[in-house]
Amino acid sequence: MDIVSVITLLGGLAFFLFGMSLLGDSLKKVAGSRLEVFLAKLTSTHIRGILLGTFVTAVIQSSSATTVMVVGFVNSGVMKLSQAIGIIMGANIGTTATGWILSLTDLQDGGTAAQLFSVSTIFALIALIGIILYMTAHSTKKKNVGVILLAFSILMYGMQIMSGAVEPLKDSAEFIRVLTVFSNPIIGILAGTLFTAVIQSSSASVGILQALAVTGSISYDMAVPLILGMSIGACAPVLVSSIGANKNGRRAAFIYLYYNLFGSLAFMVVYYAATRLFDLTFTSMAATAVGIAIVNTVAKLFATIVLLPFMGQLEKLVYLTFKSSPEDEEYEENLLDERFLNYPPLAIEQSNLTITKMAEAAKKNILQAIDLLADYRPESAEKIVNRENVVDKYEDKLGTYLVKLSGKELSHSEARYSSKCLHSITDLERISDHAVNVMELAAELHEKKLTFSAAADTELSICIAAVREILDIAFGAFISDDLEMAHRVEPLKQVIEEMAGAMKSSHIERVQAGKCTLELGFVFNDLLNNFERVADHCSNVALSVIEMNDLSFESHGYFRSLKSSQAENYAELVEEYKKKYYIRLPYQEEVPGLEETGCAGFDSDYEKSALHAPSA
Repeated sequence: MDIVSVITLLGGLAFFLFGMSLLGDSLKKVAGSRLEVFLAKLTSTHIRGILLGTFVTAVIQSSSATTVMVVGFVNSGVMKLSQAIGIIMGANIGTTATGWILSLTDLQDGGTAAQLFSVSTIFALIALIGIILYMTAHSTKKKNVGVILLAFSILMYGMQIMSGAVEPLKDSAEFIRVLTVFSNPIIGILAGTLFTAVIQSSSASVGILQALAVTGSISYDMAVPLILGMSIGACAPVLVSSIGANKNGRRAAFIYLYYNLFGSLAFMVVYYAATRLFDLTFTSMAATAVGIAIVNTVAKLFATIVLLPFMGQLEKLVYLTFKSSPEDEEYEENLLDERFLNYPPLAIEQSNLTITKMAEAAKKNILQAIDLLADYRPESAEKIVNRENVVDKYEDKLGTYLVKLSGKELSHSEARYSSKCLHSITDLERISDHAVNVMELAAELHEKKLTFSAAADTELSICIAAVREILDIAFGAFISDDLEMAHRVEPLKQVIEEMAGAMKSSHIERVQAGKCTLELGFVFNDLLNNFERVADHCSNVALSVIEMNDLSFESHGYFRSLKSSQAENYAELVEEYKKKYYIRLPYQEEVPGLEETGCAGFDSDYEKSALHAPSA
């Protein structure tokens, strides 16, 4: 084999590997962005898991990629280890689809009259259709279909180049002598394992073996141990991906290893026992591309059938390999698994779950802090501080994760959602910060045994009721992505700001009149400042929801339209909230329709005080 043939072989290998990678990526895009999420949710039985693993792997053309996703699911708690076993078995079956596609190159071209329908002509026609779709289609999905056709043609072209480059080796005595070494089962398995571990794909390894089969020097006795070794070598990228995972994630990776080890061992025992007991003449025959595809599929199906009754024992084995400890039962922050970054729909799904937890923690913190103003409890104050630390971790991890995700290839909706989350996590964290501030002010009131005047207490209670409502609306809009709720936040924020300003002026008058101490005045003012900031952050959270749902939305323009009174609905909502949270102060004008709201005289009814109404 001269230098030209070697370069040709390597060039064909480059086309082959590129075509395989491009084909898998394009198939995933056409199959839909929810394919991976679909995989995570529909695994209620072992059989369904096997079928699902087979289907998904046949689509994305990589058992390693499927299993890496499964490791991520188990690591993050999305999937139980028992559910993962079926998918891993199915992934091994699904990966054989590539071998069948590649076996098309085994078909021989016919005579002159049949050249129009030859394999080479068909591949060329597929490439032509693919480039036409890619260059002319306006739909993204049609373009992706064009890329699939092009990738398939590149894959098959690379296969043909490799086959053509190695064909002269059939007359090389030295090449044939080297191949005879692989007839030893142990050496064959080790060679297949090592080769696949290096190129990171059993499908590609099998394809290269199919290309070598054109020489006629690969017998089935050589092909079988190589194929079994390739199955074991496919575990390498999965094991590498489990580094840094928790114990359940590592257990899932080792299930893949044990399945391939035991499955290959069982097939090897049966195969070699059969060759000794029966006269199987085909074993010494030259393997073909179709024959290699058959052996690969039979070996994977055999392993699945044999090991299916022992799924429970496989699970026990990995639990023995990675034993549990009491610490494992404690809280683990694994939802944002970095394995999901290669599968953006999953990363978005997990980010959504995490930011929802963050939002719930932040809201709970501020509401619990407000409750402390009426009933201070040290144990509740400690919980607020601990929860604030958790919210800080959420912000840090989500921010880092979303920045990494933004560097991936995202759809328009995925990119907008990622942007919404990035803009919102800071506001959520700030709300939790203000919870600590309010808690510290409540602690000061408790420790110094300070109490507000009846008027100040009543005013504060009404302001707190408004703050509770803006929290409910803003967080409800954010979690449920409710645009109508989001539009109600800014009007209520304006009312809270006006209310806080009026209350500060009123309290200054009380301090000047000697009805309140200067020390209480500072606490009162600080509480109102914190409530105003909370309302500001709620407004920002709501604006992120509006921006997510309105492609033409621009925050500065939105505020300008409000301030220029162009938004009639906005003005109506402001009036609605003014009536609902009206505080009767000596210098305030009467608000029309106040009697209908039930707020008249509320300033003298301390029992209705929202300050003493515990949060839900």
